[in-house]
Amino acid sequence: MELYVSVLVLGAIAAGFAVFSVVVSTLTGPKRYNRARLDSYECGIEPTPQPVGGGRFPVKYYTIAMTFIVFDVEIMFLVPWAVHFDALGGFALLAVFLFLLNLTLAYVYEWRRGGLDWD
Repeated sequence: MELYVSVLVLGAIAAGFAVFSVVVSTLTGPKRYNRARLDSYECGIEPTPQPVGGGRFPVKYYTIAMTFIVFDVEIMFLVPWAVHFDALGGFALLAVFLFLLNLTLAYVYEWRRGGLDWD
């Protein structure tokens, strides 16, 4: 257990700093609210009014963000493999090949469905 004490102390300090920052910003921040501040923000684009009673909600920004996250995670897995490529055997090469094949299929699927079009 004594090996994890430093990790637990660091986690407690980080959590304490996060809570402290939120509380202090709430107490010391300005309390001026206006229409522009309370309005929704859609990535720099003027917010479109939602129809009364609901309607379709555009999720294009969220799908692009999820695509970015997927390919960012891909790089996160490939960089350590590339750094230690000489020490790994044929199994690692096969695993990365299957990993890239899986991601390529997902990329082609999204491309054909029009998920990468900005129109």
